[in-house]
Amino acid sequence: MSAALLHLLQLSDPTLPIGGYAHSGGLETYVQAGVVHDPGSAKELVRALLQTSVYYTDAALVVLTYRAVVAGDEEEVMILDRLCEAVKLPREIREASRKLGTRLLKIFGERCPGRAPAHYAVVFGYCAAKLGIELREALMGFYYNVATGMVTNCVKLIPMGQQNGQTLLLSLHGLILELVEKGLEPDRELIGLSCAALDIRCMQHEQLYSRLYMS
Repeated sequence: MSAALLHLLQLSDPTLPIGGYAHSGGLETYVQAGVVHDPGSAKELVRALLQTSVYYTDAALVVLTYRAVVAGDEEEVMILDRLCEAVKLPREIREASRKLGTRLLKIFGERCPGRAPAHYAVVFGYCAAKLGIELREALMGFYYNVATGMVTNCVKLIPMGQQNGQTLLLSLHGLILELVEKGLEPDRELIGLSCAALDIRCMQHEQLYSRLYMS
C-alpha cells in the first residue's frame, strides 16, 4: 500500500474540517430561482460547472501549482495564487477560496513546508506535490472532491434523496476521467474562463432574503 494513496484519500476527503459544508458555490441561488429543482437539472448544472469554471480555472491551477512545486519555483506558486485571487470575480467565492485553502494548510502544513499559498485550488496542488501524490491522481482527487461537494449540496438544497445523489455522482465518473486526461496540459491563457451564469448567481447570492450557505 502506498503512503501517497493514503495522502490522496485524506487530501480529497470532502469531510475534511475546512468549512466546505458552509459553501454552495452559487447553487443555493439556482435552487431558489427554480432553475435547479430535480436530479436531472442538478446533473446538468454539475456537469456544466465541471466542464467550464472548474476545468479552465481551478483544475488548471492545481496542475500548474503542482508543476511549480516540483520545479522548486516558489515564486511561480505565489504568482498562481495571486492569479486565482484576480479571476474569482464574485466576492463570496473569492473569500471562500481563501478560507478553504487556509484551513487545508492547517491540516497538512507540517508535511508541506515552504512558502505557502492561500487559495484552495493552489493549496491543493501545492500539498499534492509536497506529499508525493502523482499528478494525474491528484487531479482526479480534486475533481472528485469538487463533484462530491456539489452533489451533497444538491441533496440538501433541492432536496433529493441520497440514492439519487449517489447515482448522480456515479454518472460523473466518465466525465471526470475525460477532464483529467484533457487537463494535464492546461492553457494558462484560458485561466479565468468561466461559466458567466454561475458568476452572476454567486453575486446574486449576496442579496438573497434568506440563505443556508455562505456562498
